[in-house]
Amino acid sequence: MDASFFALIAVDIGNNRIKLGRFDSPWNEPLPEPTDTISVDGRNPDLDRVAAWLSDPAAERAAWWIGSVNRPTTTLLLDWLRLERPNDRVTLLAAGDLALKIAVERPDMVGIDRLLDALAVNRIRAPERPAVVVDVGSAITVDLVSRDGVFLGGAILPGIAMSARALHEFTDLLPLVDMAELSTPPPALGTSTIPAMRSGLFWGAVGAIRQLVECLTTGGSGEPQVFLSGGAGPAVASLLGQSTRHVPHLTLGGIALAAAGGTAGGGEAGRNGVVE
Repeated sequence: MDASFFALIAVDIGNNRIKLGRFDSPWNEPLPEPTDTISVDGRNPDLDRVAAWLSDPAAERAAWWIGSVNRPTTTLLLDWLRLERPNDRVTLLAAGDLALKIAVERPDMVGIDRLLDALAVNRIRAPERPAVVVDVGSAITVDLVSRDGVFLGGAILPGIAMSARALHEFTDLLPLVDMAELSTPPPALGTSTIPAMRSGLFWGAVGAIRQLVECLTTGGSGEPQVFLSGGAGPAVASLLGQSTRHVPHLTLGGIALAAAGGTAGGGEAGRNGVVE
């Protein structure tokens, strides 16, 4: 990162939330950890709150590194940055910017969050073991990284909240169930409609993840390590076995690694990903 910029701001733009992390260097740990984070609604982002979060004098100028899977929300943020922080440097990451081998048909069509997670996992997995990366968010992704550090692809399925909304919208009598808080797994036996829905939504997702982890790694080279991130991560991680590690800021850490030099160049937004 250019020394003339005082703060590194990593931005993970998902389908429903914008997660931002501030990183200070140097980093001693294999995966950078943000010194401070903030999360705002991506559909109607409170950018005044973000501005207040950046009120520290050390963030007077910043380098923004953005990984996004939501184009309209990205446009909102970029317009705000041009207006409110014109002296900041902004980089919009694409697949070609990452120092990551990607063995799929269309690397440019893979969600950048999945690739950033793989980039981060390559820093913290055991070198001789493959890894499965699970991100439990608006959608659930289960991806395989080979023991050689190659992103091999994986599976995408509806997230728990998305499935809850589908049950409500495509039936006559089922209510909309709030699945945002998942600190404790619900009982499997539901004795009324809402508990039964909570059980099916949560344990259905857990069962799908377990099965995908098994299918992706059967016949592979060595027992995989499983890394899990996302909003429902803490509740799910303990149910996937002792080899599962919950990493709360996996995507933000991957963005920070890219900013620190783990890039291959050639981004799609301006020259080398720099938004002009």
